[in-house]
Amino acid sequence: MRKFLILTVAVLTAAPALAADRCDVDKAKWRPVEELKAELASKGWTVSNVKEEDGCYEVYGKDASGKRVEIFFDPATFEEKGSDD
Repeated sequence: MRKFLILTVAVLTAAPALAADRCDVDKAKWRPVEELKAELASKGWTVSNVKEEDGCYEVYGKDASGKRVEIFFDPATFEEKGSDD
């Protein structure tokens, strides 16, 4: 039980730090979400929704192969920052 408690505390304490480190971009440097949608559409993606989460753009939709995706992108560079899986 003690190991479980220590692990739980470690995970809960690290989660906010990991989220904050995902995208750390000054809001003034963010590119418009329409640019991200257009870039992804040109790659064959179908974007159903984009929201702001953890300082990133979080994209919901399907990639070029038709696979359902939920992926974070840097709002200034549009670099992929990982999925929510």
